[in-house]
Amino acid sequence: MKKTGLSFITIMSAMHFAVAADSQPFLIYAPSRADRAVLTLTFTPGSKENSTNAELRLVETRDLGFSARTITQHPTKPILYISGGAAGERNLAIQYLDEKTNQTSRGVMGNFARDYSYLSVDKSKQYLLGCNYKDGIIDVYRLNEGGVPETEPITTLNEGRKAAHCVLTAPDNRHFYIPYVKENNALYQYSFDAKSGKVKALDPKNVNPPEGTGPRHLAYHPKLPFLYFSEEQGLGVSVYSRDLETGKLTFSSRARAADDDAPTEGVSASDIVITPGAKFLYTGIRGHKHEFDFIAGYSIQKDGSLHPLGMTATKKIPWGLAVSPDGHHLVVTSFGGGEIIVFRVNEDGSLKKVVSLPVSEKISDVETRAMP
Repeated sequence: MKKTGLSFITIMSAMHFAVAADSQPFLIYAPSRADRAVLTLTFTPGSKENSTNAELRLVETRDLGFSARTITQHPTKPILYISGGAAGERNLAIQYLDEKTNQTSRGVMGNFARDYSYLSVDKSKQYLLGCNYKDGIIDVYRLNEGGVPETEPITTLNEGRKAAHCVLTAPDNRHFYIPYVKENNALYQYSFDAKSGKVKALDPKNVNPPEGTGPRHLAYHPKLPFLYFSEEQGLGVSVYSRDLETGKLTFSSRARAADDDAPTEGVSASDIVITPGAKFLYTGIRGHKHEFDFIAGYSIQKDGSLHPLGMTATKKIPWGLAVSPDGHHLVVTSFGGGEIIVFRVNEDGSLKKVVSLPVSEKISDVETRAMP
């Protein structure tokens, strides 16, 4: 008998799975379009015997004065970078964190060249990279010693192709890759010079992803030369190998947790995350026009390939995903349901919802940070 996604979820939820005992409390930061603010929440895990005793609490709503939607954090400094709004208006917030509590303490407001759907800091910690979805433009800003970006980008990349969705430098910081979604389906590859902040297209520039995949967000394997892209149209994950010398990508395989009878229209994948140690990978699946909202799970094999673990039902439009610093929990934003949800990552990679908290709708990004 064919096993559908829903029946598989029912089977998964009926079974008992062991959980680790060393979960640590952590903070969650979520930019809110509706509140024009950044929300700070604290998560305290439950016991090993009863993880549902966990507590999720909203501790601060910091006004930003613009419709905030994208967030990243500096790898070593207590700084959050938040984007939103529109070009020509206030659309940037640099939020400093109190080193004793990791809650926001003060902020600097300003203007980027444009608003961004994705932000990241390069591995040298010298540059902030932004990806503009509407016009498909990538900007690179130099950071000063305090971690503040310069007013104007040092590099602007405009390929005349809209719907760019992600910019994240490789673990060696020598290359990055820009996925374009929907009818713009493409995957461009570039070298990156951390001394100058300049970029150069590789040859070929377009990796030409398989039709219908729509690579959206990416995650790098921390040890192996592989990249994983959530497929906005395909509802799976595309795996690419990366030549460590040239940086060029080669399509390797696809993995899909959803069954063949999943809707083909009105659904799309969202974010993608990897747990520490590269044991598990998760993506969101959004049911825009269907009741089809899930977290798809995969185990990462020794050769870098993926093995589907099935899907876990969640609230409407799971958009932003973040793994807790210790790797034991997965944080999910419900864009349509107005909730922040925390799942326990069990030892076999299955997920168990432990707590959720109503917040505002249309939260599409999220970051986590360890308690000081």
